[in-house]
Amino acid sequence: MANRPESPTLRRTLGRWDLTAIGVNQVIGGAIFLLPADVARLVGPWGPLAFMGVGLLSLSIALCFAEVGSRFEKTGGPYLPARAAFGRFIGFEVGWMMWFTRVTSQASVANGLSLALAFYWPALAMGVPRMSLIAALTLALTWINVRGIKQSSWVVNALTISKLAPLVIVIIVGVWFVDPVRFAAMPSVTQQQLSSALILLIFAYGGYEVTGVLAGEAANPRRDVPFAFVATLITVSIVVSLTSLVVTGVLPELAASRTPLADSAAIFLGASGALMVAVGSALSMTGNNMGQILNGSRTIFALAENGDLPKWFAKVHPTYQTPSNAILFTAVIAVMLALTGSFVALAAVSAIARLVMYLAVCASTLVLRQHDREIAAQAGAHFSDLDGAVAPARFTVPLGPVIPVVAAIVSLGILAGANQAQLTAGAAALAAGAVLFLIATRLKM
Repeated sequence: MANRPESPTLRRTLGRWDLTAIGVNQVIGGAIFLLPADVARLVGPWGPLAFMGVGLLSLSIALCFAEVGSRFEKTGGPYLPARAAFGRFIGFEVGWMMWFTRVTSQASVANGLSLALAFYWPALAMGVPRMSLIAALTLALTWINVRGIKQSSWVVNALTISKLAPLVIVIIVGVWFVDPVRFAAMPSVTQQQLSSALILLIFAYGGYEVTGVLAGEAANPRRDVPFAFVATLITVSIVVSLTSLVVTGVLPELAASRTPLADSAAIFLGASGALMVAVGSALSMTGNNMGQILNGSRTIFALAENGDLPKWFAKVHPTYQTPSNAILFTAVIAVMLALTGSFVALAAVSAIARLVMYLAVCASTLVLRQHDREIAAQAGAHFSDLDGAVAPARFTVPLGPVIPVVAAIVSLGILAGANQAQLTAGAAALAAGAVLFLIATRLKM
């Protein structure tokens, strides 16, 4: 006790594969168990190629995240490069939108899990049983998060393996049942159908942006965060593309299926295969919920650590070395949204939030490169002179500005696919963030 520091700090224990598991856990949620049918309705048997193509496009954005992530050792993710490149206000908006989407997603996934389990236990669909399940799940995951980053990492790793296992089994076994005839006559696809499928998949690949949020708890963040971004996208692209290939090649009338993976598994693995997929889906949503608390809390912690929110949110638990106040606050807000159903209206914000985060990082990649060149030209200047103590990138995306520009164009695809409700909700959330920033600034917090 005598050797305990007066101001506890976050514990740096995460390795590159821990960060990768966190990224994979957030991208592969419950959607992959349903998404192949949605894509098939738009582009038919072109679905597997669409999955792979959007995976490559998403990799261009992830590479920008990897480059800017190689500059920072602190907690914060995309908030930090946006703040360094464009100032406190833009950085705050990026961090605010990221936390907002994490907490609403957590509420949404908790409700989705109750509905999934209600298929076997109908009482969980409503009333006290539903509320008890959501509260108990959030309480358990919050307790793990508060207890320590290593414990949280172990749980995320275990749940990530648990969600990948049924998908890998479906791929390995199902590939022998793929009927090549289903790919013999590839139908023509209209530009509208292709655009709709691509936009749908850009959303489906989202979530990898959280990979660098926990840099402040990584053992070697400037080296391992870039690795984790690339490893996450490659892993996810391979798994979801092969899953789509198997489901498309095995399941007749894929577009009409409401549970395509379970229906496909039932064909070549029987009822036990369908049950395996159902259990995997529940574990996948649980893991996703764990990740939402983990990353949402660190985002609001980072805002407070950098003086953009009250220091109360930046409190580190003296024993567990976790951002306990930020974890508890995030969990409480998520439970309130989940139990009241308010997350349904707020979910529309996610489209614009993702656009803001992605564009901010793509632009930050180019702006911080220019800072590098300017500093290199100034005798005696240091990288720490920049806001946010920006260091030179340890990983640089090749081909100059090409990939950041392509990534920005891909990001704008989200705007093209957003509807009026999403645009309105996103604008309202940004305005709310601006008001919050103004209040925080005026109070000199």
